[in-house]
Amino acid sequence: MADKEEHDDEPTIAQDIVVTKYKMAGDMVNGILLKVADKCVAGATVVEVCDFGDKLLTSETGKVFKKDKEMKKGIAFPTCISINNCICHFSPLKSEPDVIMKDGDLVKIDMGAHIDGFAAVVAHTLVVGASKENKITGRKADVLLAAHTAAEVALRLVKPGAENNSVTDDLQHVAEAFHCKPVEGMLSHQLQQHKIDGEKAIIQNPNEAQRKEHEKCKFDVHEVYGIDILVSTGEGKGREMDARTTVFKKKETVYQLKMKASRQFFSEMEKKFNTMPFTLRSFEDEKKAKMGVGECVKHGLVDPFTVLWERESKGQ
Repeated sequence: MADKEEHDDEPTIAQDIVVTKYKMAGDMVNGILLKVADKCVAGATVVEVCDFGDKLLTSETGKVFKKDKEMKKGIAFPTCISINNCICHFSPLKSEPDVIMKDGDLVKIDMGAHIDGFAAVVAHTLVVGASKENKITGRKADVLLAAHTAAEVALRLVKPGAENNSVTDDLQHVAEAFHCKPVEGMLSHQLQQHKIDGEKAIIQNPNEAQRKEHEKCKFDVHEVYGIDILVSTGEGKGREMDARTTVFKKKETVYQLKMKASRQFFSEMEKKFNTMPFTLRSFEDEKKAKMGVGECVKHGLVDPFTVLWERESKGQ
């Protein structure tokens, strides 16, 4: 009963002001996405483009609801630029070796903004150097069309009364029609105020264990979802490699941190980002942030968004 009452009090898109905040965040991220995409050219560095995107997300959200000093606004997901067989969450630090884009690279952009905790998260895939005259062909074209078609299908299936598992099955059929695979175990979450990983979710290409564990649910009226489509020409299985994890999100766990650097990191994280994902690159002292986050991860105070990779020989 307590849970029911809690959900009854939760702001939803039944309220005009909530719709307005979602739309404002959506318009912002769509506009910023175009600007970030324009920066993805041969010779551009990933860290510069990520930093460019994050600065725009911060500045644009800072221009609205200025009179409400208590309202939280800003980045809902830091800009990530994942290239070729890198699947997601690549947002490198300024202090580490950079990656330079080149013609033919398949680039995946991911970012989000929120107004008062109502988040809009966007993603887009492009091929560096492609144009009307230099068209995308072969397996790169296949995987782009597979992801686009799957997203269009999901948008039509996520509606009140429909089940999450039916979306999972249809995404699988779409990818297979292009001889591709959805990336195993990736989730599209319900979005709630101050929460980008809400209670309900849609899973892609689950393995046997994931299919048994994943909770079946129906979509309800006034719910909001972030549809995240990830498709591969390869095995469709993500794996960790040697790239540093730089994106994290605060959890509700309580623990008394021992190290001063950890306490400073946690305090800055709470003040700047609260429960939204963030990158270590956005901290005032990147070196101290790298030191401080370790103890927070060890004791479950933050969730890491690990950088995932597909096997290189199999492409994206």
